[in-house]
Amino acid sequence: MKIFLVGGALRDRLLQRPVSDHDWLVVGATPQEMVKRGYLPVGRDFPVFLHPDTREEYALARTERKSAPGYRGFTVHAAPDVTLEQDLARRDLTVNAIALPAELVSADGRFDPTPETLADPFHGQRDLRDKVLRHVTDAFREDPVRILRVARFAARFDDFGVAPETMALMREMVAAGEADALVAERVWQELSRGLMETRPSRMFEVLRECGALAVLLPEVDASDPLPMRMVDTAARLKSSLAVRFACMAGGFGGSEASVASLQAVCERWRVPVEIRELAEVVAREHSHIDKSGALDAAGLVRLLERCDAFRKPARFAEALLACECAARSRAGSGVDESDAPWPQRQRLLAVLATASAVATDVVARAAQQSGATGPKIGEAIHRARVEAVAASPGQA
Repeated sequence: MKIFLVGGALRDRLLQRPVSDHDWLVVGATPQEMVKRGYLPVGRDFPVFLHPDTREEYALARTERKSAPGYRGFTVHAAPDVTLEQDLARRDLTVNAIALPAELVSADGRFDPTPETLADPFHGQRDLRDKVLRHVTDAFREDPVRILRVARFAARFDDFGVAPETMALMREMVAAGEADALVAERVWQELSRGLMETRPSRMFEVLRECGALAVLLPEVDASDPLPMRMVDTAARLKSSLAVRFACMAGGFGGSEASVASLQAVCERWRVPVEIRELAEVVAREHSHIDKSGALDAAGLVRLLERCDAFRKPARFAEALLACECAARSRAGSGVDESDAPWPQRQRLLAVLATASAVATDVVARAAQQSGATGPKIGEAIHRARVEAVAASPGQA
């Protein structure tokens, strides 16, 4: 039995990036042997085990054979006779198909790889030096999720290019209908991770170039520089996934058609509710937020009410951030610390604080005592908030 450190940890260390986790590969063992040594089996589709002490994942060396279309259409063979090179050959990219013997990793997870200590049968170190994302073997075509992974890695390593032969293979896969077979959960998983990378626009550029964007997200036009600048601005501002998704959606016209397109994307890829709701608020209200400097006290309070800002102030703050990304992207301004604050954000957050300070329970009781019920009580609260905003210097 032989154990190797594989994949992303080695790639990131060779790139002098932080190493977040370790992936371990076990060659020459059976599931029974792993259990006997105290490892806990957790793999559903192929043999994966948790280390008895560290709880890190250890996978048995395996090969895969395509047996049906799509992401799940594989027959997995995991056995002691599967070699290290055979396992590395099934991986997606050469930069992820590098291995280091486990005995060269210290107990606290530190390691210092050198060319002579690494197993690198597919020249991943060379591609790291040349900044190239290249598929390992033709087996790449058997898993359509790899199209999304390449695009995601392009967003993370934004100075890397996709090898021409890899791009050609991805185009062939799309033409063969492999992208149509992707399941919603995996598409959203990869898209959401790509949105959180350094330069998310690169993901959409790669998907567009290979033809997958037209299949998966025809609503997104990666050739339009504005939404691509918006999502990259959101990344530079280190914003949340919800803000980045709202920027990607690009439905900032406020039209019913843009909101309908957004809802179709969310339904198709099962976007989480909280992310979807923020994007819908931004799509509906962006133009009103952008022009809020011209609103009077009543208009400002109505805007806050439509955004549900009183019940969900944190979401409203994120909506303002998405709108700020759009404004900065249109203006072509930077996003460094020297930038002047976006005036709409400062003003609307101040207006929200003022209106939220109104003692609504007191207003409601007074309205009830005067005979008001139901919607009339809500109207009284609305008037009280408008009066508070109008009376606040510099806010109305």
